[in-house]
Amino acid sequence: MSHINHFSHGALTPLLAYLMSVVGSLLGLILTTRARSAHGASRYRWLAGGALAIGGTGIWVMHFIAMMGFDVDSEIRFDVGLTAISAIVAVGVVYGGLHVVSRGDGFPRLLAGGLLAGAGVGAMHYIGMFAMSMSGTLAFDPVMVALSVLIAIVAATVALWFTLKVEGPLATTGAALMMGVAVTGMHYTGMYALSVTPGDNVPRGAAAMDFLLPLIAGISLITVGLLLAILLSPSAREMREDSELLERLQHRRTTPATPPPPPAPQRGQDGDDLFTPRR
Repeated sequence: MSHINHFSHGALTPLLAYLMSVVGSLLGLILTTRARSAHGASRYRWLAGGALAIGGTGIWVMHFIAMMGFDVDSEIRFDVGLTAISAIVAVGVVYGGLHVVSRGDGFPRLLAGGLLAGAGVGAMHYIGMFAMSMSGTLAFDPVMVALSVLIAIVAATVALWFTLKVEGPLATTGAALMMGVAVTGMHYTGMYALSVTPGDNVPRGAAAMDFLLPLIAGISLITVGLLLAILLSPSAREMREDSELLERLQHRRTTPATPPPPPAPQRGQDGDDLFTPRR
């Protein structure tokens, strides 16, 4: 059995992984707050941005940074295709979960969205694990695998609940900190399920450092783009106020105007109508 070290760079990789998970979760929560106040195509654009932030930065990037600290008695390379698929899966399942819960309140929808997103996050994690190539055979402890998927489902369900209920800077930051703990906890639980038996096969794929520069550039572009979208857009409160104003205007346009009452007849001093001829 090969010796495995999950923290070959000390506390650096888990701290950076946790930080990226918190940043992605924070951006995602802010974007989904905008989605709650939007309508039509705009709503789905905000949800897509939230899925990109949570699934892309908060989950997939966290996974990759944490993997940088993984070390075994072999050179490690990565299958580029499987790694890309894992990123698509991460963003896609989070968007699916957000879409499910955004269509109505209720525990059944929340549970369905959490199961979808959690199972997808687990799939993303293990696709990323199978993307590793080394001179050895990988095996997984089924109990730890099941526990990691359970953690992913619970974490995804809680995260989706946060996207529905949390508002305000302090509450949103606290929720993002909790989501970071859950996501990184799921990752390292899944990593501890892995064991490697030495072999003589030749590792194939790209070295980890080959991903580093594109990863940093991609994270920077995504983060800057999402921050600009948040800063240049109206706040959730302003969006709600605009929506209420538009609804009032639309109601006024569709409601027929009530004709004014006819004027009261004028009377003289003796009480007769001025336009009624005297007898």
